[in-house]
Amino acid sequence: MIRTLDRMVVSTFFKLFAVVIVAVPPLFILADFTENADTFLDRGLTRAEIGEGYVYKMAEYVWYTFPIAALVATVFTIYNMTRHREIVAAKAGGISFHRIMAPLVVVGIVLMMATFALSEIVPRGNAMAARIQRDEGTNRTWRSDFVYRSENGLDWQVKRLTADVGRMDGVVMERRPTPTSRGLHVSAAAARWTEEEGWILVEGFMRTLGADSTEHSMGFNQVAMPEVTEQPRDLLEDPREPEEMTFAELERITSILERSGGDANEWLVRRGQMLSFPVATLVIILFGAPLATSYKRGGAAFGVGMSLVTVISFLAMLKLAQALGEAGALTPWVAAWAPNIVFGSAALVLLTRVRT
Repeated sequence: MIRTLDRMVVSTFFKLFAVVIVAVPPLFILADFTENADTFLDRGLTRAEIGEGYVYKMAEYVWYTFPIAALVATVFTIYNMTRHREIVAAKAGGISFHRIMAPLVVVGIVLMMATFALSEIVPRGNAMAARIQRDEGTNRTWRSDFVYRSENGLDWQVKRLTADVGRMDGVVMERRPTPTSRGLHVSAAAARWTEEEGWILVEGFMRTLGADSTEHSMGFNQVAMPEVTEQPRDLLEDPREPEEMTFAELERITSILERSGGDANEWLVRRGQMLSFPVATLVIILFGAPLATSYKRGGAAFGVGMSLVTVISFLAMLKLAQALGEAGALTPWVAAWAPNIVFGSAALVLLTRVRT
C-alpha cells in the first residue's frame, strides 16, 4: 500500500510540475519583452536575434520556475488527496501525514540537485543572450571612455582603445596597497601592445605606495608592464553582470575585489544565491505541503490563491534581500539565505502543527 501511495504522490506531483515548467517561462519572456522592446528596436535587433537571445535565456527562466513549479505541484497534489479523502484513508491505515510527505521530500532533494546543475548553465546562457541583446558585434575594433579591472587587481581607466593596432590613449592604472604588495598609480599618454613585451606605457608618471606609507615617484618615456597579461581584444569586452558569471568566476572576481579593497557585495550576494536558490525548491515543498491540507477554507480557489501569495512573497523577499545585501545593509550571506530561513522556519512550524 505504501509503495502504491508513494507512486501516486510522485506521479501526480511530476504531472503538475511539468505543466508549470512549460507554462511559466513564456510568461517571463513576455514580461521581459514588453519591458525591453523599445531598447531592442533602438539597437536594430531583428526578430530572429531577439528570439535567439530568449532561447539562450530560457535556462534562467526555467531555473527561476523550479521553486514555483514545486510549490504549485505540492499544493495541488496534497489538496487533491485531501479533497478525495485519500489522506484520511491513509491515516486510518496507520500512515502519518509526514510519511505521506516523504516521497515529496525525496523529489525535492532531486530537484534541488537538478537546480544546482542548472546554476552552471544559466550564466553561460545569460552571457550569450547579453551579447546578442546588447548588439555586441565581433567586428568592433575600438572602445572609448571605459574602466577595466585586470586579473591581478589593477584598475584601468582608458580614454580610447584601438584594438586592431594595439594602442590605448589616456591610460591610468591604479592598485591599492595591501599588507603583501605595494600600491601603484600610473598615468600615461598612451600605451602600445607588442607580442614580445606586452603593454608598453609611453610618456607618463609612476608612483608606488607601500603599506607603511612610503612613496616613490618617477617619470618615464616608456616602461613595460609585463604583469598586465590582457591583450587588446580582451579589453573590448564590456563588463559582465553577476548573472552572467559561473560560480567559479564569481569566486575569482570577489577574491580580486576583496584583495584590492573594492566593493564586492553585489558579486558576493549573487554567489550566495547560486547556492541558496536551489535549496529554495526543497524549502518551498516543505512549506506548501502542510499548508495545502487546509482545503476547507476555499477549495481549489484557496490553493491557487495560496500559491500565488507564496510565490509573490518569496520572490519579493528574494529581490528585497538582494538589494539590501548589495547596498551593504545586510551581509551577503544573510541577503542570499534570508528567504530560505524565513520560509524554512515557517515550514517547520506548519509541519509541527499539522495533524498527523
